[in-house]
Amino acid sequence: MSFYGLVEHTLRDILLLINPTRDDWGIRFHIIEDIRAAVQTVESLRGATVEPFGSFVSNLFTRWGDLDISIEILTNSYISNTAKKQKQNLLRDVLKALRSKGTWRKLKYIGNARVPILKLEHNLQNISCDISINNLNGQMKSKLLFWINDIDGRFRDMVLLVKEWAKAHDINDSKSGSLNSYSLSLLIIFHFQTCVPAILPPLKDIYPGNLSDDLKGLRTVAEKHVEEICAANINKFRLDKSRQINESSLSTLLISFFAKFSDINTRASIQGISPYSGQWEDIGSNMTWLPRTYALYVEDPFEQPVNTARSVIDKHLIRIADAFRTTYFKLTSHNHNRSTLLAALIKRDRLSYETRSATARNSNNPGNYQPQIDRALSSPLQAHHSRSTVVNLNPNMHRPVPSNQNTVVNLNRNMHRPVPSNQNTVVNLNPNIYRPVPSNQNTVVNLNPNMHRPVQSNQNTAADIRPHHVNFNRAVQANYNRIQQTWRSKPNS
Repeated sequence: MSFYGLVEHTLRDILLLINPTRDDWGIRFHIIEDIRAAVQTVESLRGATVEPFGSFVSNLFTRWGDLDISIEILTNSYISNTAKKQKQNLLRDVLKALRSKGTWRKLKYIGNARVPILKLEHNLQNISCDISINNLNGQMKSKLLFWINDIDGRFRDMVLLVKEWAKAHDINDSKSGSLNSYSLSLLIIFHFQTCVPAILPPLKDIYPGNLSDDLKGLRTVAEKHVEEICAANINKFRLDKSRQINESSLSTLLISFFAKFSDINTRASIQGISPYSGQWEDIGSNMTWLPRTYALYVEDPFEQPVNTARSVIDKHLIRIADAFRTTYFKLTSHNHNRSTLLAALIKRDRLSYETRSATARNSNNPGNYQPQIDRALSSPLQAHHSRSTVVNLNPNMHRPVPSNQNTVVNLNRNMHRPVPSNQNTVVNLNPNIYRPVPSNQNTVVNLNPNMHRPVQSNQNTAADIRPHHVNFNRAVQANYNRIQQTWRSKPNS
C-alpha cells in the first residue's frame, strides 16, 4: 500500500470508530427529554422550549461529543433580549430542578461567563451538557455550519478527525486554556478557504451580516431572513462554473492542515485568522482587534469581531503549535505503520476500544466507506433492533413521531409537524423545510439546506445533495439513475 493510501485507509478506520451510532443518537435524545421534563417543572420557565444546538444539530459530533442546550423564552414569538442577571437566576432554578432528578452529576453553575451556563454530566454514558438561556446566536451558528457542511462532505470528515486528534493531544479544552471545538471547526473552514484551489469561499460571501444585529424582532422573520441570504449565496457559489474544483483526498487535506498551523504560535503574534474574509489579517491593521490582549485570534465569522479563541493562553499556544508540528512530521514520515498513525491521531483509550469493536463496526458499516450520505443513512439508522425506531432532532416537536413499520429521522429544526410515514425510511436533514415530506413507498433523502419546499415522490428514491460529488449508499445508488433526469439544473432557492 502506498504512503498516502495507508494514511487514507487509517483515517477511514478512525471515522468508522468515532462516527456516532444509532445508540449514540438515542442516548442524546433521551438526555434532551430529561432536561425538557425538568424545565417543565420550573415555574419561572413556564412555556419555555428546550432546543439543542452545537455540533449535535450541525451533525459534527463524535460518539463522545457533548450536548449544547438552549432554553428559549419567547415573548409573543419575539426574540427576547434577556438580561444577564435574569439568565443567571433562571439557570439557578434549572440547577435546582435537575439536582432533584438524581440522574445528573458534576453540576456546575458558571454565571460569570460571557454566556452564563450550567455544566453537568448525565449518568447515561457520562455525556456532558452545557445549558444556556436564549442562545439563539448559538442555534443559528449551528445551522450555518450545517449548510457549510452541505457544500462539501469532506468538511464533516475533517471536523470529526481534528476534534479527535485535538483531544488526543489535550488541546481541546477551553477551560484549561486551549481551543474549543468551535474554534477547531473555524480553523478547518479557514484551511478549506486557503488551500489551492479553494474548497470554500470567504464566509462573508455566504453570510455578510452579523447575527447580533440580524436576530431581532419576530424570530421566524429574523431566521428566515438569514436563511434566505445564505441559500442564495450558497447557490451562487455552487453554480460558479469558473471556480476550480479541489479534488484532494482526505489524507492530503489533513496533512496540509497540520502543516499550515505548525507555526501558529509565532504567526499569531502579528496575524489573526479571519474565516469571514478568508485570509490571515494583520492585527495592527484591524482596529476591532486592538489592543492585542489575546494569544490567538480566530474571528467568529458570524459575530465579528468576537474572538472564539480568547481562552487560549500563551503557554498552551506553544503546545498547540507543537501538536500541529509533531503530527505533521509523523504523518509525512515513511517509517510509520497503522499503529503509529493511530497513536498520533486518536486517544490512547480509543486504541483498545478500536480493537474490541472492529468486528461490530464492520457488521454495522457494510460495504465501502461513504463520506457523507452513507453516514446520514447508517449512523442513526443502524437497524440492529427489529422494532421500529423513531429519532427526533426537532427541538420544537414535543410529541413523538408516530411510526408503524419505519425508522424516521428528523433533523429539521423548523418542522413543527411530524413526518407521516407508512412503509418508508425518511431521512430529513433539511433545516429549511417547513412542511413534512409526504411519502408512500419511497426512501426520501434530503440534504439540501436551500430547498424550501419538500421533496415529493411516489415510487422513487429521491436524493437531493446537489451539486458536489457524493458516493451514495448502495441502496440509494440502485435507484439514482432512474431519477437523475428529474433533477433540475440548479438547486431550489
